[in-house]
Amino acid sequence: MKKPLLMILAYQVLHKVELQIVHFRIELQIQYSTGNKQHLYVNNLDLVKEMNQSTTLDLGKPCYVTKRLAPMLGNGILRSNGQIWARQRKIVAPEFFMDKVKGMVGLMVESAQPLLRKWEACIEEAQGQGVMAEIAVDEDLRSFSADVISRACFGTSYFKGKHIFSKLGILQKTISKQAFLFGVSTFGFVPSRKQNEKRRLEREIETLIWEAIKEREEPSSTKKDLLQLILEGAINNHHFVGNNKKDYSPKQFIVDNCKNIYFAGYESTAVAASWCLMLLALHPDWQARVREEVALVCQDGVVDADSLPKLKMVSMVIHEALRLYPPAAFVSREAHQETQIGHLTIPKGVCIWTLIPTLHRDPENWGHDANEFKPERFANGVSGACNNPHAYVPFGLGPRLCLGRNFAMVELKVALTLIMSKFSFSLSPKYRHSPAFKMIVEPGHGVHILIQRCKQG
Repeated sequence: MKKPLLMILAYQVLHKVELQIVHFRIELQIQYSTGNKQHLYVNNLDLVKEMNQSTTLDLGKPCYVTKRLAPMLGNGILRSNGQIWARQRKIVAPEFFMDKVKGMVGLMVESAQPLLRKWEACIEEAQGQGVMAEIAVDEDLRSFSADVISRACFGTSYFKGKHIFSKLGILQKTISKQAFLFGVSTFGFVPSRKQNEKRRLEREIETLIWEAIKEREEPSSTKKDLLQLILEGAINNHHFVGNNKKDYSPKQFIVDNCKNIYFAGYESTAVAASWCLMLLALHPDWQARVREEVALVCQDGVVDADSLPKLKMVSMVIHEALRLYPPAAFVSREAHQETQIGHLTIPKGVCIWTLIPTLHRDPENWGHDANEFKPERFANGVSGACNNPHAYVPFGLGPRLCLGRNFAMVELKVALTLIMSKFSFSLSPKYRHSPAFKMIVEPGHGVHILIQRCKQG
């Protein structure tokens, strides 16, 4: 049986990203099927723009995909559709508005300190041995990101949050090994050791989150964390119901969305930071530019909510890294009712796919240097970086644009600013460039760098 066209394109995008793969740019829409499921591949910029501007609830996440992700996401905001999704967004979205995220900068800076101390210790030890320190940054960045999201969600009980998220990480790895896009899942049909392990993790994770919720039922004078704020929002929404019109309790809503926040706000941000450091390691000139800007903006090395908006170079680097290596490989939608997109009428049940890497590396939109790392293209923002800004979708598109994009951008800024203020680095000979799709696009063999303290430090 021939591979579905989408899988062929995705393979080329994800495994040969340095080649001029965008030369197969598709202006026409391509229809194909996988068994009894019909798919439509869309990368036409006019149609992508239409999808970006669409407000219909009839375009949602593909049910056959999200069903297989239920153990990871529950019925949370990443998986739900229609009015259920709209109600969840109404509750969750305000907690990620920029004014709220600015209040989390302090905890992000605090979370970065163990990483900075660890790298300084590695450098000191390597100097004692007369060699350059070599670090696999991706795991350390995961630890940093896990600490950030744990502090944000669980406040003073963030150690419990880290324990929950570590188990969610194991569950994610278990699920990512399954062919959840086009393959046939055996979950629910063939008993297996992995299936039993998955169910055990689900029970453990839910029990831990329930315990955290019970703690928040007691009156407290401490600052409210994200978990408390979202729980109160769910309690205050008196018409919150589940998929089968049964009551969807505020506590179950928190359990599900705690899982969603982990997946959306932890793994993808850590991976994006890894790609940023990989690209900066290859371009010492941009390291120097960023370091100079940080020295000017962050007086006495202080990173706070007021200094971050002034770090233009840092923003340009992050935007360019997200363009070249977006953690999300594609946008997928299913027409839950017959839907109109531009001149196309999409029948009910058809799944729409848009490959983000092909949009981000299209030379007709980004120029002949579309495959090159050139942060200066974002000097005047996204609108000045390309011919059609709707083709820049690292956080998805349309009404389901990632709610945590402000949180992710601020966290990335904090991490890069602190790292660049203290260290300079180059890519290790051990680094093997192999982007791999494991629910998100990550460095297949990690990111190894050779690191040293900045001379001016």
